[in-house]
Amino acid sequence: MRRPLILIAAFALVALPVAASAPQTGDIARLQAEFRDEQARARRLRAEADDAAAEIAGLERELTSLRSAVSADDDLIAAQRARLRELGTREAALVAQLSVARGRQARLLSALQMMSRKPPPPLLVPADKAIDTVRASILMRAVTPELQARAKALSDRQAEIIRIRRLAALNSEQLFTSESAQGDRRAGIEALSARKTALQAVLRAEAQQAERAGRVLEARLRSLGAAVPGPETETTTSVARLPAGRSSLTPPVAGAPSVRFGRGSNGWRWRADGAEARSPAAGRVAYVGPLEGWGEVVIVDLGPGWRAIVAGLEETSVETGARVSDGQVLGRSGADGEVIFELRRDERAVDPAPWLR
Repeated sequence: MRRPLILIAAFALVALPVAASAPQTGDIARLQAEFRDEQARARRLRAEADDAAAEIAGLERELTSLRSAVSADDDLIAAQRARLRELGTREAALVAQLSVARGRQARLLSALQMMSRKPPPPLLVPADKAIDTVRASILMRAVTPELQARAKALSDRQAEIIRIRRLAALNSEQLFTSESAQGDRRAGIEALSARKTALQAVLRAEAQQAERAGRVLEARLRSLGAAVPGPETETTTSVARLPAGRSSLTPPVAGAPSVRFGRGSNGWRWRADGAEARSPAAGRVAYVGPLEGWGEVVIVDLGPGWRAIVAGLEETSVETGARVSDGQVLGRSGADGEVIFELRRDERAVDPAPWLR
């Protein structure tokens, strides 16, 4: 009688772990799937951060080239200004010389005119002065053409100086215009570089978060005695064909945008005066916070490879990690503000027009 009881007890003891193993197996499969997802997410974020770093390096090279061009233009403008000052000094000297020459010529012409109109009677000219009078007349006739030629030469030189000054001023104006355009371009590149740097920091922070989550999951799997998925068993997350699996998205702000994709713009922009900005689709909030040059930013994960960026906000109403529904309010713009929307596929901006019709 004791032997059957012992067998029954043994079977009961063996059955307990078997019964408990069923839910444990399900937990292990779930943990392994989560581990693979976190590992894949960390790799993708690291790759995106590396791409952002490469873009930042390219922008820095372009900025260096622009700074060199601006420096060369500055030297050229300084030379033009020195040339203008030199021309101004020369013109002033020529004007003074011309004034003196014209004064002499005017006096000479006045004397000639008086002699021609009212010649002195011969009886009034003493004999000893007659020769001097004739010599003066001959001298004035000889000097007059020379003075006229000199005055004309001075006048021509002054006209040439004025022409050169006009050309130099025109060149300076063109240089100033070029400098202004380069300054605007430089400011745009610097702002884009700052946004890329901030985005790179966010991506690296998210990658570190995913790696920490992966380490926690790995520790749990090892504590359960389960196999930790290795690189050969990890799955690669492919990019979804459509953002959030949808053929259309909800515009963050109603109405026509003031700026569309292209010509230096990576997305759409709306003029918004304290307007609510809404989620373009259902998804998970990947990031909420300020970014330099963007104001308050909300990044919504719309599925594998797709992200929506809603920026230019003054205040936000969601938190990182939260699930949002289609059209849910993400935040609000400031007074006389601007809401920015970018749609990114594999962290590359794409034109949202096909989805925001």
